[in-house]
Amino acid sequence: MAVSLSDEALDRAFRTARTYNGYTDEPVTEADLRAIWDLMKWGPTSANQEPLRIAWCVSQDAKDKLAEYCSGQNAPKVRKAPVTAILAMDMEFYEHLPRLFPHTDARAWFLGNDGLIQESAFRNSTLQGAYFIIAARMLGFDTGPMSGFDTHKVTEAFFAGTTYKANFISTLGYGDPASIQARLPRLDFEEVNQLL
Repeated sequence: MAVSLSDEALDRAFRTARTYNGYTDEPVTEADLRAIWDLMKWGPTSANQEPLRIAWCVSQDAKDKLAEYCSGQNAPKVRKAPVTAILAMDMEFYEHLPRLFPHTDARAWFLGNDGLIQESAFRNSTLQGAYFIIAARMLGFDTGPMSGFDTHKVTEAFFAGTTYKANFISTLGYGDPASIQARLPRLDFEEVNQLL
């Protein structure tokens, strides 16, 4: 039987983890980004689909370009963060299924089925995006996932000529505690769960 992780690990991933609005000046390296990917890629998805594609905005030019398409509240966060990730979905993710899910012809499930493609790409890229957040936290980083941007313009600006569509964005770095407010409440088990 597996042993539960330590309280320290559970706190880091969930209980005391926060969404940060600002970061310290400590840099995030390419090696750090690779470490996040190499951890998060192991999270489960439907039929081992991996529709997530990440554009890491590490240069100031890239962050400024992205900020142009963000809401007034989010643009300064994007500009000032060490890194901002654009988490996108590849609408032709199924082309990789012969390698990722080789024991059946899973690619055939999607050919000509635009509804299933959209549903699967969105669901599984969002799921992988959650793994991104948890992996970053487990490796000592903080994140600031957000909507509040023009999805179509970001897709056009960063993914023109590809089959990728932006899903959500997230800042990344070492969080500045001064940038967060008091912890907000969460719903209790009895409010939202059923035992059937």
